[in-house]
Amino acid sequence: MNTRPVPLLPRLASATVEWRVSAGPTGYEDAVAGMEEAVGAVLAGGPERVWLVEHPPLYTAGTSARPEDLLDPGRFPVHASGRGGQYTYHGPGQRVAYAMLDLQRRGPDLRAFVASLEEWLIRTVAAFGVSAERREGRVGLWVRRPERGDGAEDKIAAIGIRVRRWVSFHGVALNVSPDLSHYDGIVPCGVRDQGVTSLADLGVKASMDEVDLVLRREFEALFGPTA
Repeated sequence: MNTRPVPLLPRLASATVEWRVSAGPTGYEDAVAGMEEAVGAVLAGGPERVWLVEHPPLYTAGTSARPEDLLDPGRFPVHASGRGGQYTYHGPGQRVAYAMLDLQRRGPDLRAFVASLEEWLIRTVAAFGVSAERREGRVGLWVRRPERGDGAEDKIAAIGIRVRRWVSFHGVALNVSPDLSHYDGIVPCGVRDQGVTSLADLGVKASMDEVDLVLRREFEALFGPTA
């Protein structure tokens, strides 16, 4: 467990981030194309953007993915991803938030950026009565499951980013109410000795719209205003 103070990026009250939410499933290739467009716009001096989507069931392989961690290659489409990290799952009931932010302006500090994304998720799930925690050496957010004993914990949110000329893309994925059995086809993020969970699995009855409202509120508290 990481108990040390974690540095965060400074909040920019002078920046207004474009906030987009897509209805219905967004194909992964379409999401990548949209992120590329947004990164290009930020590099050209345009507005930063946060884009909230749900994907159809699929697996993505980050730049550190190991072939042996893909347990069921034929279950869902597998997409190579330029983000950091290993295999992860995306699907209905999971809120994916892609963040195209200007880190040159906000502070060219990747560790602080990841910590800020973690803090965003920690505050979001805390609003629903869930305590999520960082873990040293494991990116993402974890929930303790003392009812299973032996230090059991489950991952509730994943983080995978990429940076181009200090503009970020990819982002975070928060499990709201996905089918958790869909994770059975991979070793999520290369972690074999712990599980996955969701707000619904923890007994939280929250709609995606309700989660989105909290995500936006907590983003603005940490990063600055949205429009």
